Amino acid sequence: MDYYYSTILNNVTFQEAIEKVTAELQKEGFGVLTEIDIKATLKKKLDVDFYNYRILGACNAPFAYKALKAEDKIGTMLPCNVIVQEKEPGIIEVSAINPIVSMQAVVNESLAPIALEIGDKLKKVLANL
Repeated sequence: MDYYYSTILNNVTFQEAIEKVTAELQKEGFGVLTEIDIKATLKKKLDVDFYNYRILGACNAPFAYKALKAEDKIGTMLPCNVIVQEKEPGIIEVSAINPIVSMQAVVNESLAPIALEIGDKLKKVLANL
């Protein structure tokens, strides 16, 4: 089982892809809590050029609350990361964490149905792009 879900977008700009991903996440109840621009960070910190790569920290509050009630240390795995990257102009790859795989590291059976539901929502986000 892969640790992520992924899809490719063609004929969109990087910024359009970010906007589409954010809109689809919102439709599934996720808010973007953090946004990390890897390209800008690597340029600033290491003075290296990197392709467009953004990490969106997405959170679905009701599910986060359920998970935190079931396992108080689960916050170490939150939020759900979604990456948007453009290795070649006009070809955007969008990938999201597979929460089922990440939750396997935690010995708590009550997390499995939560991870399954979140995984379904993230797969739907990618399918609707």
